[in-house]
Order: sequence, then C-alpha cells, then structure tokens
Amino acid sequence: MKHPFYQAWTHGELELSTIKEYAAQYYHHVNAFPRYLSSIHSNCEDLSVRQQLLENLIEEEQGEENHPELWKRFGEGLGNTRAYMKSVKQMKETKALVSTFFNLTKDSPAHVGLAALLSYESMVPEVSESKIEGLKSFYNINDETSLRFFLVHIKADKIHREICFSLLDSICKTNEQKEDALQAVDSALDVLNGFLTGVQKNYC
Repeated sequence: MKHPFYQAWTHGELELSTIKEYAAQYYHHVNAFPRYLSSIHSNCEDLSVRQQLLENLIEEEQGEENHPELWKRFGEGLGNTRAYMKSVKQMKETKALVSTFFNLTKDSPAHVGLAALLSYESMVPEVSESKIEGLKSFYNINDETSLRFFLVHIKADKIHREICFSLLDSICKTNEQKEDALQAVDSALDVLNGFLTGVQKNYC
C-alpha cells in the first residue's frame, strides 16, 4: 500500500488509461495464481496442509465466479476487452512477476511457496479496500460486476492469510526453513513492487 502507484490510485492521481493498462498486465499474474497454489499443493508432503491449500484453490478456480473471471470483468469495466488482456505485450516486469512466483511456488519446497503466497495475500484485503475507494471516488467505477474481484478478496484473503500463516508455521521446523521463508517473502515483495514501478514507467 505504500508504493507510489497505490498512493496515486487512492488519491485519484492516475489517469484511468493507466489503471486500464495495469489491469491488462496484472491479469497475467491473476490468471497464473491458481497454478501457483496447485504447485505448492503438489510439492507439499503434509496431507492436512494440502487439504487447506485445496480449499483455497477451489475458491480461486471453481465455477463461473472464479477469480481470473472476476478480474476479466474488472478489466472490462475499465474498457478493456478480454482479447486485449490475454494478448497484451507483457512488460518485462510482468514476466518477472509471473516467473518469480512460479520459481517460488513450483520449483521450490512447499514452505518457500507458502511464504511467497503469504507475502501476497497478507496485503490484499487492505489494498482491495483502498482500490475500491479510489475507483468509486475518482473514476466512477461503482458497479458490483467491476468491483467484485476486490469485494471478494477483502473477506476471503483475511481468512487465507491467517490460514497461510498457521500452515507456514507448522511446516517451518528448522532455522534454515525459516530463513528460506523470509527470503521468499523478500523476493515476492520485490517483484510485486517492481511490477508496480514498471506500470508507472510505461504508462504514467
């Protein structure tokens, strides 16, 4: 929330066209998110942890109200087409965001993936509230169809972050694992902030 991009969004200082391009770029992270989850699930040996991850994955991906679908509706509310969001030329920062999260979740142990997931989901509820406020106050985006992605995540990710923290605590049994988890958090936050900086550089 402290990134200048989010601050500008909250205060109505971004052009709507910038948020539109942000939505098209960020779609690729949102679309990959269920696969981040399934990768952690696959890498995890603890059945009880896998069961919790499966519940999260089902929420993300099942049915017509799946989260990538909700993001597409947000993009459409800004004036994007689905075809544009899918085919937009990705910034190097977008590619780095997705590839880093796959590295942390697919190509790393489960505790590393969980830490990356927690670093993201821990801030989503507050960021979502701030985005909704800015969209309503400054950009005349008021309809529930466009805002539903954020409305869902205000509630869902408050629960998810508590679950993720508990799961991470249960599988980080050594000091080395705890250090790995901290490094994963730093890596995830670095690419998330790098993505936002990339949007500013390319579209502001």
